[in-house]
Amino acid sequence: MITIIDYGMGNLRSVQKALEKVGATAKITQNPDEIQSSSKVVLPGVGAMRPAMEKLKSLGLISAIRSAIKEGKPFLGICLGFQLLFESSTEGEGEGGQTEGLGILKGSVERFSKLKIPQIGWNQLHIKNRDSPILKNINESENVYFCHSYFVKPSDPSIIATTTNYALEFTSSVYKDNIFGVQFHPEKSQIVGLQILKNFYKL
Repeated sequence: MITIIDYGMGNLRSVQKALEKVGATAKITQNPDEIQSSSKVVLPGVGAMRPAMEKLKSLGLISAIRSAIKEGKPFLGICLGFQLLFESSTEGEGEGGQTEGLGILKGSVERFSKLKIPQIGWNQLHIKNRDSPILKNINESENVYFCHSYFVKPSDPSIIATTTNYALEFTSSVYKDNIFGVQFHPEKSQIVGLQILKNFYKL
């Protein structure tokens, strides 16, 4: 069973339907016990980090996320769910300080500067780490669907699995142990996205 964490931010049903299309059994939940008992966990999300962290705290989901990762469950963060894995975001700088993330991966989340935002639409993946299991059968320069105004800057470049160019080269996915994160939306990325989700399901 794959659990999809519901904290009120994101098109959860689209992620669930995409996972079901590749053969997975997926359940949307806010229950920490169901997250603990699942075999794999997906943290999707659309929106801003500050309200997302507030929601996760209010629902008591932060410890469940950390426990699942510590136990070695395959964990996939999508879009905002990917950004939440990092230590902080510049999102709150105009409101008295940065926004804290989950701090599971070292690094920051920064806003695209002097570019049209959000970046909405299709863009290419440039593969930096072929060892990432969720990139199996994914070719160089495949197109996936993005919708974001912020991008991650990992402190450790060795975790970068793919990059994408949007005036600058930014990290579009990471891989570390049982942790996977993608800035794009695999559930909206047609055949390529479904292959990535299938790879995750088959881990």
